[in-house]
Amino acid sequence: MSSFEEAETEETITCLHMTFYHPRQEDKMMFRCLNFSKRQQMRADETSKFGRDSNVCQHNLMDTRVSRIQFSLQFYRKLNSSEFSFEIKNMSKKTKLIVDQTELGYLNKIDLPWKCIICFGDYQIFAEIQEGESMDYFETHLHLAQVPISQERCLPALQPIPEKGISSSLFSSQNKSPMEIDENES
Repeated sequence: MSSFEEAETEETITCLHMTFYHPRQEDKMMFRCLNFSKRQQMRADETSKFGRDSNVCQHNLMDTRVSRIQFSLQFYRKLNSSEFSFEIKNMSKKTKLIVDQTELGYLNKIDLPWKCIICFGDYQIFAEIQEGESMDYFETHLHLAQVPISQERCLPALQPIPEKGISSSLFSSQNKSPMEIDENES
């Protein structure tokens, strides 16, 4: 047998891609301590922490409005499954963490969806899980966005809905006013 045939089977590693955005990044440089150049490998039993305390967090955000530990991510394997996922937990007593439309208070946690937007304060993070097979390690790969995540991902901007009736601004783009139509008319 050749050395190629005797080599260990290569495992793929689950990777969490995270794209960061803050409107004041160019002025404040709050992401200057994040490593955007390459993937970072972590042991499966480690918790990945994000915040401003460099003694505790692997991913530092240089902003006094960020908690010492803002949130944590725990890699795990789902019960009776070969599927891996991440659990996200809000570690901030002062700031709520929003994962898609779910608001997390202090110490609340949920499963991280395969693709989602994480928000706290003015921070927006697009997270996407790339599946892998390894049970021993996972990776994080950080990216920097130049435009707001909601704009980059073409998400519709939410319009406030008035308590009574329909806002005329919803129809202004069509230059038409609402018309009443009999349901039997075509």
